[in-house]
Amino acid sequence: MSTHAARLAALRAQLQRDRLDGFVVPLTDEHMSEYVGGYAQRLAWLTGFQGSAGNAVVLPEAAAIFTDGRYTLQVREQVSADDWQFVAVPQTSVAAWLGDNAANGARIGYDPWLHTRAWVEEARAKLAARGAELVAVDTNPVDAVWPDRPAPSAAPLGVQHDDRAGATSAAKRAQIADWLATEHADAVVLTALDSIAWLLNVRGRDVAHTPVALAYAIVAADGTADLFIAPDKLTDAVRQHLGNAIRLHPRDAFAEGLAHYAGKTIAADPSGAVAAIFDALEGGGATVIPRRDPVLHTKATKNPVEIAGHRAASVRDGAALARFLRWVEAEAPKGELTELDCVARLQAFREATGVLLDTSFDTISATGAHGASPHYHATPESNARLELGQLYLVDSGGQYADGTTDVTRVLPIGTPTAEMRDRFTRVLQGHIALATAVFPAGTTGGQLDGFARRPLWQVGLDYAHGTGHGVGAYLSVHEGPQRIAQPFYPGGGPGEPLRAGMILSNEPGYYKAGEYGIRIENLLLVEDRNFSEGAPFLGFETLTFCPIERSMILPELLSTAERAWLDAYHSEVFAVLSPELEGDERTWLAEKCAPIA
Repeated sequence: MSTHAARLAALRAQLQRDRLDGFVVPLTDEHMSEYVGGYAQRLAWLTGFQGSAGNAVVLPEAAAIFTDGRYTLQVREQVSADDWQFVAVPQTSVAAWLGDNAANGARIGYDPWLHTRAWVEEARAKLAARGAELVAVDTNPVDAVWPDRPAPSAAPLGVQHDDRAGATSAAKRAQIADWLATEHADAVVLTALDSIAWLLNVRGRDVAHTPVALAYAIVAADGTADLFIAPDKLTDAVRQHLGNAIRLHPRDAFAEGLAHYAGKTIAADPSGAVAAIFDALEGGGATVIPRRDPVLHTKATKNPVEIAGHRAASVRDGAALARFLRWVEAEAPKGELTELDCVARLQAFREATGVLLDTSFDTISATGAHGASPHYHATPESNARLELGQLYLVDSGGQYADGTTDVTRVLPIGTPTAEMRDRFTRVLQGHIALATAVFPAGTTGGQLDGFARRPLWQVGLDYAHGTGHGVGAYLSVHEGPQRIAQPFYPGGGPGEPLRAGMILSNEPGYYKAGEYGIRIENLLLVEDRNFSEGAPFLGFETLTFCPIERSMILPELLSTAERAWLDAYHSEVFAVLSPELEGDERTWLAEKCAPIA
């Protein structure tokens, strides 16, 4: 029996002891985070799946894992089909699957600290229609059979000083107080780790690649706040920074603290605050009003200091990536280079800046068929050599104190085929169409998504992921609420109007299963476009500086305007990056940034 089959069997045995006929295992934590600490990696421990979005359901005779189109290939490579059914979302959902597969009279367990109230209500209704019951557990049964489960991180909290943040925590909390007054609420519960970090101007190291700390916050109508965090994370410098307006409590006192709001009106975000929080507040006599996290919009709309910081981070990160691409181009044809070699070397180039704090996510270093899995991550077991005739895709980013980066480039190893160049050029055309879009204020990301897909749609092609996600200011590389995507793609947010100051990715792609993947990604800043008359308009400034591989482009497919954009972009890339490079590196950059033939 394999390791993961044994873990599945152990969980089923635990469910029997707990008098449960099934259990739902999400890939999230108590904060509904996308990226979670090791202690919360229950789905990966149970199944072997290493993606960043998914769920599983375990029944006595069946088990299913639910993933979206980004992970169609990856989940099948990492999870045993002998033990698990593969279910696609959003075509179906965990609740719908339970409604179809749970036995009459079954008791299906869930951890109320890992699910929203909306999910609980949906699943409960689906199960009731089957004569089954959804049961909240006090102790997660996965934890009961996970003998070496890591403890939550003990890393200390740090200060994000005002000269990086662009606004004091007091000023930010005053905005929340004003919002609470308009909502006629006494306080708001904040559970999103990046919202808390941004509001209090602190950063942590509790989650890989995302500089946040495990904490909860309750902000009161007078602008003061209660912060629930492990005491040993609080250095003297952090305590001084937080000041007397922030009351400090142990993180494990949060649930008890919710019971102290009897008779009060408390706002909580139903998409981020878990069911247990609503239950505790209402059970303690509070009136809970469902409201979106009030930090989201101000955090997403970068202030001038945050924008300047991101521009500085983009320059140093672009120079590191350019050095890396030159190295790959020289070394890959020798036939010895592997995907993990590339991960290590790119890390070294970024570390050579002297200010890298972390990568912004696990680097996607994918050659050949691995590139067709959009979120592939090389492991010692899957590590492949870069070979002639393949395309090499690298999607990576850095965390710097002044900004978070995310960029994707594709290189041919040897000579690309005509089909590869055609697909690459169409992806580039979509990228340019979005980068040059001008649109009325109030336009949503969903309304812009088709700009990037049109060149592929014209020949019957598409890609199964969103086109753009928000990016934080030395925070999460995937930040809401802004997003460029079609409504049915996972991640939500395509209906959010874009605002000046938001940063988003621009990353159309094409993936041919079993052969190669293509994605071109830059980051964009939403900016005002002032015209002499009419309503306000917006457009994009491209923030990422790194050459786009010219040998992959079919110039005859490009329009005059597309060629002009590409040449102007490369001219700017050379102007910005050449002072960061020397000698042969600068000569290489000049060749890569030459006008398209």
